[in-house]
Amino acid sequence: MRARAIVTTAMARRRNRGRPVHGILLLDKPIGITSNKALQIARRCYDAAKAGHTGSLDPAASGLLPLCFGEATKVSGYLLDADKEYETVAHFGIRTDTADADGNIVERSDLNTVTPAQLEGALAALRGPIEQVPPMYSALRHEGQRLYKLAREGAEVERQARPVTIHELEVVDFDPQQPRLRVRCSKGTYIRTLVEDIAAQLGTVAHVAALHRTAVGPFGGQDMTPLATVEALAGDAAALDALLLPVDSGLQAFPALQLGPTEAFYVVRGQPVAVADAPDGLVRLYGDGGTLLGMGEVAGGQVAPKRLFPGLLEGPPGAANSEKNP
Repeated sequence: MRARAIVTTAMARRRNRGRPVHGILLLDKPIGITSNKALQIARRCYDAAKAGHTGSLDPAASGLLPLCFGEATKVSGYLLDADKEYETVAHFGIRTDTADADGNIVERSDLNTVTPAQLEGALAALRGPIEQVPPMYSALRHEGQRLYKLAREGAEVERQARPVTIHELEVVDFDPQQPRLRVRCSKGTYIRTLVEDIAAQLGTVAHVAALHRTAVGPFGGQDMTPLATVEALAGDAAALDALLLPVDSGLQAFPALQLGPTEAFYVVRGQPVAVADAPDGLVRLYGDGGTLLGMGEVAGGQVAPKRLFPGLLEGPPGAANSEKNP
């Protein structure tokens, strides 16, 4: 009996390995590693029990990769659907099999320079809602297999075009062969494919020479933390936690609803409560002291809990539980 208890305790410790950190880190992912690798490095530095990211960046890309720790992992689904913003350098005249600088050259074109007017015409044609065929070198699945794995085996499979929206597309720094562009787009947009489509509008080929993500949903313009800084602070929990944003910083697109003590009591137990003058739809729910309780859905004068954050009620280490409650 005692041996079984010891084994059970050891298994519980393995399941709960790490400390309860809650918050969002705006990581500046370096070039050369996958998003998952960057996440695992940061998680080890934080000794965090739970962590996830909000949408991959290619190994060849750098920039904003929001990492969610603890209860903030429940926010990641809302950020996956958010608009993104990038700066990219398009290299005209060369096409690669991966559509970026890491790939093998598969085509060259004598038309490798453009004029400002030509480039603007191509960009104008691709602003707004468009159909985009995902690249073979992507993490999408075909019959259970990742497309990039099939591509590495030399396979080519048919991909369905998908609707995306290019909200903004402009020249940041003009160069006749390698202009730098800024793109704000909907989820699911492949910048590598967009650059190839721009080239097709000009009657040539191209690939992405550089890609840097600058914004994800509500996050943009804030200081990003380089991975090297996180690694340098490993072991200093207070300094690392000071880098985290509150859990609800990723939920600012939704209205806030303050609950009284009685309503909060029932909501955290999974029960709907009556509310007055609250807008229908998803809302952020707050209790006493501005503590984030979770996400709720208002309909017909009632708010029902949709996703609760019980870990924040325990007051664990990490970022403050919520933004200043409006």
